[in-house]
Amino acid sequence: MDGVKRWRWWAVFILGALIGSQFACGGGNDSTKANHEALVSRIAFGSCANQTAPQPIWDAIIKFDPQVFIWMGDNIYGDIKRPSKMFGKERTTGPWKNVPRFVPTSQDEMNFKYHIIKNHPAYSRLRHNLNTKIIGTWDDHDYGLNDAGKEFPAKVSNQRLLLDFLDEPLDSPRRMQAGIYTSYTFGPVGRQIKIILLDTRYHRDPLSSDGTILGSTQWTWLEKELNGPSSAITIIVSSIQVISNLSATTGPLFYMESWGRFPKERDRLFQLIADSKRNGVFFISGDVHFGEITRYDCDVGYALYDITSSGLTQAVEKAVPAPFHFVVRFLAWWTPSTMRVIGKNCRHRSCTYGQPNFGAIEIDWDATPVALKIEVRDTDGIPAIGVNISLSELQAQSVNSAATLRVGEHQKHCSLEVDLPWIVRYRLTILFYFSVAGLNFAAAVVFRLFLRKCKLD
Repeated sequence: MDGVKRWRWWAVFILGALIGSQFACGGGNDSTKANHEALVSRIAFGSCANQTAPQPIWDAIIKFDPQVFIWMGDNIYGDIKRPSKMFGKERTTGPWKNVPRFVPTSQDEMNFKYHIIKNHPAYSRLRHNLNTKIIGTWDDHDYGLNDAGKEFPAKVSNQRLLLDFLDEPLDSPRRMQAGIYTSYTFGPVGRQIKIILLDTRYHRDPLSSDGTILGSTQWTWLEKELNGPSSAITIIVSSIQVISNLSATTGPLFYMESWGRFPKERDRLFQLIADSKRNGVFFISGDVHFGEITRYDCDVGYALYDITSSGLTQAVEKAVPAPFHFVVRFLAWWTPSTMRVIGKNCRHRSCTYGQPNFGAIEIDWDATPVALKIEVRDTDGIPAIGVNISLSELQAQSVNSAATLRVGEHQKHCSLEVDLPWIVRYRLTILFYFSVAGLNFAAAVVFRLFLRKCKLD
């Protein structure tokens, strides 16, 4: 009898320990497990949220009622932006630049900025909604410094701050690894959605080095994720654009970060997806302060989409007075892009959107085949850009890339920006220099007329 009692006490102790460990992990209790197994049909995502800027967009996101919300980076602007100065002792821009434009701030200041946005009333409503799971990664400004990579010394402490902001459990593996990459799987078997969050900062080599973005450890992890159990849909979250490489057409005027600036890494990513034979893959990204949808047709046997939503508060049109918004839209249309999806579901001719925005994914699991509606929406929740995709379109069809290049529509989504004829590739730069020359000429003419009038007087 004493032996039976001892076994009962041991059983209670072991059972209690198991239950306690499950609750401590924050992911094994019944409610969380039920949330992860529940069918997910609405996902929202966004990036580039300045903690001190007005944030009316949260009302539209809450109204959309996402079951998952994804932070894609620049969740705060933690670094300090110095004034733009071309002359003087400290020059932050121009050919005589001698000091950096951006400088890092202290850990306490970073933590304070996270506190501001985490306690924003509207975002708090989303965060406390038990039906919404919030996940995320980072980009440069919440990493701690504009355009920074693996060389940034504060990345270890700032990783902890981001994970605190995301309410990551204290014993999460993300707190014990170098970098914040991770993955989640939502939904029941047969209707699962796998979300892979990449870390494009912690291990990234210097820009223009054509080195690594992810680092060897993260590449090994990503390969296992893509070759793991199948899912109906796989969303790869990158803080920087994967498909588009606008720097190839905006340079030398200005450059933006993207996978296209690391061509070997982008080729490796596409090849990894192709080798995994994983269907239903697409990307979402942020960083650039405008929204667009791009696609690449010539690598994995089906079209790879990249839906860019940027930003929740930061947007290119906010940088200029309202009367000049048409100039920004014209330049967006004039800048060549071989990958951008141009269609009827666009508010502007360029099929870009330069006002604050968020991304919305709706999945109709009952449709045959399953249908996806992916949109970039404005602060009122109204679509500005959108694409409707059948899940059957994201299945490997063994497309011959060479044959695809002979088809007019597919040509647009196969030729890289760097392969454009120079007169097309650099037409933005050509327009800029002709405009400057024209303005100088006009100013000279006006000045001469003014001098002539003065002599006559």
